[in-house]
Amino acid sequence: MTAIAVQAQRLLARRRSKKSFFETFIRSLIILCVAIAVVLSSISVCDGHWLFANGKLFGLWHFCTVSNQSALKCATDLRLSNINGINVGMTLVRSVVSLAVVVAIFGLEVLMVSQVCEDANSRRKWSMGSVFILLSFVLSSTGVLSFLVLLKDYITFRGFTLTYWCEFVAVFLFFLNGISGLHINNITHPGNRVRKI
Repeated sequence: MTAIAVQAQRLLARRRSKKSFFETFIRSLIILCVAIAVVLSSISVCDGHWLFANGKLFGLWHFCTVSNQSALKCATDLRLSNINGINVGMTLVRSVVSLAVVVAIFGLEVLMVSQVCEDANSRRKWSMGSVFILLSFVLSSTGVLSFLVLLKDYITFRGFTLTYWCEFVAVFLFFLNGISGLHINNITHPGNRVRKI
């Protein structure tokens, strides 16, 4: 009787492990949105100019001033901005945000592998990839918030550049897709259904 029950559970697991079109579509959409977030975050980190205020352009890598001829004069020495602790603070910000991109790329790869090479561990790989995406959200949001704290005296809503908003959207997408990835894995996990039966 026990052997028959085990075989029945295996048969149920095999039948239910086949993904529906809706589940495949949602997982593909999550992968696409994570890829978009990685691209946006990469562009934002590479450009690095996030805030323009009072004729000064503050970035992750450079500090720039606008001269009378409207030409930018940029320097890598951020201490020229005369803001206390900006050199150390901005080093932390760019390190955390750059690490977030690396973690997100790794998470994206794990998500893609879990879908392309479907095996017994594909759902576990999907969960691990989603956790990496959430970790990327934590790192990138820490970087964005640290940037705001460092330059709180210069912040204006209209002063934020397009690359800053790219990073802001990327942070939102990392959070949304990390949570969605874990949720879809929980509601479609065959083990949960077998236990209910």
